[in-house]
Amino acid sequence: MAISKELEPVQCEKRRLRREIAFAEAEQRDADAKAARARFAKLDKDPKTARLEKRLAELEPRIKKSSDPEDLRAISLQQREAFYRCE
Repeated sequence: MAISKELEPVQCEKRRLRREIAFAEAEQRDADAKAARARFAKLDKDPKTARLEKRLAELEPRIKKSSDPEDLRAISLQQREAFYRCE
């Protein structure tokens, strides 16, 4: 859960950029879409972020298979809170 908390600002920015790209493409603003894609790619290339995302991807399946129902509730709550903090 600490990794998710550390990645939250980056994930919020990626979510915002995905939305920006979608709007730019829908409105046929190619230059804006291209600029947003470039910023998104820059976030993906950050070595610290990439390392944390990789570690989180490795841990998620093990956590979701946890036999403790409180683990899943805590994770779900954290994900919901992070989502609404990004807005």
